[in-house]
Amino acid sequence: MKHEFDLFVIGGGSAGVRCARIAAGHGARVAIAEERFWGGTCVNVGCVPKKLLVQAGEYGAWADDAAGFGWTIKKGPHDWAKLIAAKDREIGRLNGIYRRLLDNAGATVFEARATFVDQHTLEVAGKRVTAERIVIATGGHPVRLDIPGAELGIISDDAFYLETMPKRVAIIGGGYIAVEFAGIFAALGAHVDLVYRQPLPLRGFDQDLREGLAEALKANGIAQHPGCQPQRIDAVGDARRITMKNGHTLETDLVFFATGRKPHTEGLGLERAGVATNPVGAVIVDAQLRTNAPHIYAMGDVTDRLNLTPVATAEGHALADSLFGRNPRHISLENVPTAVFSTPPIATCGLPEEVAAARGPVDVFVTHFTPMRHTMSGRNRRTMMKLVVDQKTQVVVGAHMLGEDAPEIMQGLAIAMICGATKADFDRTIGIHPTAAEEYVTMRTRSRVTGAAQAAE
Repeated sequence: MKHEFDLFVIGGGSAGVRCARIAAGHGARVAIAEERFWGGTCVNVGCVPKKLLVQAGEYGAWADDAAGFGWTIKKGPHDWAKLIAAKDREIGRLNGIYRRLLDNAGATVFEARATFVDQHTLEVAGKRVTAERIVIATGGHPVRLDIPGAELGIISDDAFYLETMPKRVAIIGGGYIAVEFAGIFAALGAHVDLVYRQPLPLRGFDQDLREGLAEALKANGIAQHPGCQPQRIDAVGDARRITMKNGHTLETDLVFFATGRKPHTEGLGLERAGVATNPVGAVIVDAQLRTNAPHIYAMGDVTDRLNLTPVATAEGHALADSLFGRNPRHISLENVPTAVFSTPPIATCGLPEEVAAARGPVDVFVTHFTPMRHTMSGRNRRTMMKLVVDQKTQVVVGAHMLGEDAPEIMQGLAIAMICGATKADFDRTIGIHPTAAEEYVTMRTRSRVTGAAQAAE
């Protein structure tokens, strides 16, 4: 049977747009459908606008810090409406770029929802089309806690469109979205309460990073409520009251749920195509991004594997090359660098100490210091850098940092780690002085050895 398209991509986010554009460039007949906005979560209600808000907060801090360097800067009140308008203009510009990339590549574009009719047929924009291969790249969406009064709170999507800056914000959650927005609202002048179930924020990250971030949040004036689980939310006039399971109550102006994300697969008709999902609704794929239906693929956050924009983009490119570019390849999820744009930011690549130690003995190198800038500004801000080294091979298996410019520094370290760099390679590298980054090539004294007991067993 001759199909209308060689490839149909459902979803116009980072993964879908890249896959469609590259496949079309290879000569495939490509269609793509997006029902909400081009660029997906990252461009519209995720990493791009989030970082712009982080930078807005940084300007206020720099104005305060300037006095230590001889500047007298009078800081007026922050104009939230002006910031959001500027953000909207930039996001609109990026939306246009994504759409033009698809048009220029020759892809057929549907600004509509696409759903499965059967394994090769989709319903989109009131018509049915067929495709030889189909890609599911519909991403994910934020979720609220299932508690009474949850509708009184917002989710991260809503935060980018608030008409006014709240004076008090209670953020529920301890993951990267929670700590990033805690830093944003605090830097822009709000009182922030951060409520999370764990003893420390950022479950799954390296323990030293988690402890360092908790200290940094405190230094930024953010009130933390570890070990707390909200039980209900009530309206008290214009305010909101959160009641915890331990009976503690908290009053605020805005409740912000940062309690996780869910793969966006509801209503796609996956059952009509026979595509399998896991209990949370994520599409199950193999290393080549194939679902259990051999001609249907999935990528990005809808697979709920490693939910990062550059991973989704790389997956889209690799699949297009594999299917239509005569260059079969797949993306490794090992040593993927990532950042949390908290205040200050976190960056990491490779294994946390606890995970590495479970595999065998590791040498751990850690340093803490006050950045040069803040010996002058007087700001209470510390930097932490850490290397985790496999004791047997001396390969650096984990690099972690909390501090200004951490994401920029970690990108370079990730290249070295992908190449299998050892601690000796780090040691023989000349540092750039004076920088924070040079600490990674001057850490000579081992802080501790962990994992020996597990290895002995």
